[in-house]
Amino acid sequence: MLKIAVIGAQTLLGRELVVALEPQDCSVLPLATGPMTKQDEEGDLVVFAPEPALLQGLDVVILADTPQASDLFQDYPGRILDLRPEADPKESGEPMPLVGEWPIGTLRFRGRSALEQVLAQLPLLVDGIGEVSGTHLRSIAHLGDQGLGGLMEQTAAVIRGEEPDTHALGYRAAFELVPQIPRGNLVEVRTPTFHGDLLVLNLRSAEGKRLALKPPPEGVAWVDQPPTSRDVAVSINLLAHLSLSADANQGMLTLGFDPILWGILRPTLRLLGL
Repeated sequence: MLKIAVIGAQTLLGRELVVALEPQDCSVLPLATGPMTKQDEEGDLVVFAPEPALLQGLDVVILADTPQASDLFQDYPGRILDLRPEADPKESGEPMPLVGEWPIGTLRFRGRSALEQVLAQLPLLVDGIGEVSGTHLRSIAHLGDQGLGGLMEQTAAVIRGEEPDTHALGYRAAFELVPQIPRGNLVEVRTPTFHGDLLVLNLRSAEGKRLALKPPPEGVAWVDQPPTSRDVAVSINLLAHLSLSADANQGMLTLGFDPILWGILRPTLRLLGL
């Protein structure tokens, strides 16, 4: 049985991790990022203040948020999985592998973005791909509690007829779609939804080939209609729909995924062998 600590268990990501791990064959220790307040201690989830002594004997420590104590891991010999969105690549280890369990001998990995994991699935989903372009409709969920709280506060302000405060998110999210500067052939559009990302891709076949749907790999489900953000928000799978032209040289591939359920929880369980 794995012994696991989740640091930042009171955050959106931390809570989701604890809920996903507790039914598995492991022991989960929920830890805060620092000293506890009375309000923290009276919450629904029992969380403990992090101390180096609590980490002794644990197999894995998962970072959902940044601990206040810089020396917390000074004498910790076990494995660390850094899932913080702001994790520094120079300090948080190599990106987690896209397949398989935790390799023997590696002590530290960092999470991959959900988008990176989705794009890695393309050759496994459709045969004959030559060119890819499209739009990523990105929900607020990737920002965790900051995103959810910020969107709620902005929405309440707009309803009251006030100009929303953009300090928490850096931009106005309520009732707006915000396109970002294109990255290559992909445009990100930030949407005022809590959960559920959609990736709408235009596919062109490679020379001399036709596009063809493949059997879904693990964690992916083909669906009869393009998925909505609502469909995705309650699914641990990547939902996929492909619409082909008559000659199968072009197609529209719609991929729906939740950045936490599919992008973090599923690969974490796979990496830990749970």
